Amino acid sequence: MMLSAPAVIFTLTLIYPSYGLYFHIGETEKKCFIEEIPDETMVIGKYRTQLWDKQTSSFLRSTPGLGMHVEIKDPDTKIILSRQYGSDGRFTFTSHTPGEHQICLHSNSTKMALFAGGKLRVHLDIQVGEHTNNYPEIAAKDKLTELQLRVRQLLDQVEQIQKEQNYQRYREERFRMTSESTNQRVLWWSIAQTLILIITGIWQMKHLKSFFEAKKLV
Repeated sequence: MMLSAPAVIFTLTLIYPSYGLYFHIGETEKKCFIEEIPDETMVIGKYRTQLWDKQTSSFLRSTPGLGMHVEIKDPDTKIILSRQYGSDGRFTFTSHTPGEHQICLHSNSTKMALFAGGKLRVHLDIQVGEHTNNYPEIAAKDKLTELQLRVRQLLDQVEQIQKEQNYQRYREERFRMTSESTNQRVLWWSIAQTLILIITGIWQMKHLKSFFEAKKLV
């Protein structure tokens, strides 16, 4: 079954460390999202699916036979996660390269009758950085007091802020290098145009001189 070209329908920056949304897809449709993530940052995604029911004209919980395929690529388009899940699922990955990560989802079901020309609703929730931590579970496991837990949360937030600042510096450095490269190319192109004009002018002058000499005008 051939998949349609990925449709990048949403771009989120670091100022949105956690978000939830839902979208609709057809049987052969593939939806992709762009998430800008610093390096060494954990990301947790949770989703659940609902199938359109014509009898009730509403979305109902999907059957167990329907699942989703999740594929994640890093900024170098290297696949860091490619796995099939059920109708409800949870995926986790850690970024090792700062930049735009592509998160793609599509149905992995081969049962045409499940769709029957209908559509699938996917509820997606993505958490980035310290928002992936389950602090009640951490407090119970490490037997932390409320104050200790709050300090732990603040330390995690400071660490995430440092990662985001490093990522912003990384983006600024790449932008600066791109600007310098563009300026250098523009400079060399201007020099090349000037040389071409000078060479063309000299050739025209010699050609005209030869023409006038041939006509014995000079």
